Amino acid sequence: MKGPRGWVFRGVSVKAEPGALITIEGPSGSGRTCLLLALTGRMRPTEGHAEVGGLPLPRKMAAVRRVSALGHVPGVSDLDPAFTVAEHLRERALLQRHFDASPRALLRTLLRPRAERAAASRARIEAALQAAGLDTAALPKGERTSVRDLERLEALRLSVALALIGEPRLLAVDDTDLKLSDADRVQAWSMLRSIAAGGTTVLAVCSEAPGNTITIRTTESEEGAADALAETGRA
Repeated sequence: MKGPRGWVFRGVSVKAEPGALITIEGPSGSGRTCLLLALTGRMRPTEGHAEVGGLPLPRKMAAVRRVSALGHVPGVSDLDPAFTVAEHLRERALLQRHFDASPRALLRTLLRPRAERAAASRARIEAALQAAGLDTAALPKGERTSVRDLERLEALRLSVALALIGEPRLLAVDDTDLKLSDADRVQAWSMLRSIAAGGTTVLAVCSEAPGNTITIRTTESEEGAADALAETGRA
């Protein structure tokens, strides 16, 4: 991808099987987020090609968006600090049901009894919370806790849970290790490894990647624009 200041990223070559944990490691401003958005079908590259789940990019960007989901990505999928955890979860489940399903699937859903629809939504929410490791009962006010009162790791878990409600094949998370203590960083990577082990491919931006990941490192050129990215596997 090329921008006004030159190449944002280039020379990327990576191959990952379903359920892999892929990390994009580098300093802020080195093209990490743009690469994440390009690989999830949310930013059109200047040249090159890729496949996500067998879907070619950039030709099938919309299809890639349907099979991928964004966790924490600043400026794109921010949590609303005034919302409670419960409000975020209910809103995401409602949006998922009405806007992400095919017309036929939506019609089938609407024809089901209300109690059945509510139970299905709750089950999907509970599965997402469990996968993200967010115990709402342990929060200060349970599900009524406002986002502004969450610790950084709790907010990260909530963002991931919201993304998982849609049962994506690819989960993307930006700034994974930002403002986390060493202990919290270990927990965050443990969460993402667990999600990947469950079959969901995980793409995570970070300043320092842990071991045993497929790692793409970004660097900055002398002009300030991102230089070439090289894939290195550490499996």
